[in-house]
Amino acid sequence: METVFSGIQPSGEMHLGNYLGAVRNWVALQDQYRCFFCVVDYHAITQDYERDALSRQTLEMATDLIACGIDPERSVVFVQSSVAEHTELCWILDTVTPFGELGRMTQFKDKSAKQADNINAGLFSYPVLQTADIILYKASLVPVGADQVQHLELAREIVRRFNKRWGDYFPEPQALLSSTPRILGLDGQAKMSKSLGNTIALGEADEPIRKRLATAATDPQRVRRKDPGDPEVCNLHTLHTFFSDEERLEWVRSGCRTADIGCFECKSALADNLIAHLQVIRERRAELQAQPGRIEEILREGARKAREVARQTIDEVRDHIGLWG
Repeated sequence: METVFSGIQPSGEMHLGNYLGAVRNWVALQDQYRCFFCVVDYHAITQDYERDALSRQTLEMATDLIACGIDPERSVVFVQSSVAEHTELCWILDTVTPFGELGRMTQFKDKSAKQADNINAGLFSYPVLQTADIILYKASLVPVGADQVQHLELAREIVRRFNKRWGDYFPEPQALLSSTPRILGLDGQAKMSKSLGNTIALGEADEPIRKRLATAATDPQRVRRKDPGDPEVCNLHTLHTFFSDEERLEWVRSGCRTADIGCFECKSALADNLIAHLQVIRERRAELQAQPGRIEEILREGARKAREVARQTIDEVRDHIGLWG
């Protein structure tokens, strides 16, 4: 089986953007590939964070991954900082990574603008650690969205430079592009983000979900209830495609185009289906939380499995590039 690697930052409780944009697809990949899924806490500390919250948020994110369907019996689930080989390989890759390429990374520019008082070296070399994360397990496939394609192209360039300097060793990772349509936040303007407050947490209670959806942006053509709209440009319709069956989807599309239904009815139906879907995840989460130490046990076992692979890779890399010992 080909190997897949992907990671997610420990931002605390998972939200709808995380789930639809990444994790939902990861769950499906488990049947086809050898999967490594990682909570990337080293990446998280390149930004401002609360020291006392990081460990708790790491466990929360791992809990949500498993509640959403990541199966530790079929996938390796672990925390990045539990496997020291990630940073060891990162340093080696730094020596073949062009300085200029890192400076051109769009995410580096964006994040630097957002945290102008904390433009640290880790933020600059973030893509190198990402590359180490992937190729440490010799992953040939990386599930990514459009916003991560640039980083994966750099990863491929780093691998080519490594192989050219020291001889072929690492495979070039390929993008496993998500078929998920672009999902905007509830404001209809920007990508779903916890920091922007335009998303819904998976563990959010029913009534707050209904209230948040009630204020969500819709097709701007529908100024009045009787105005027909275009579901293809409405973000709520995109969300319906994930949580509504074909019959309900046709009701939304037809009702929107003919103005037989208003945005209130569309939002209410979406809320019903979203809440029903999230209820299954909440129940799994509650079961995990009712077993003290269960998540820590899963992560320790995942780290053990990951270290077995990572240590072999590092031993081979050290020999490959001529390090002593």
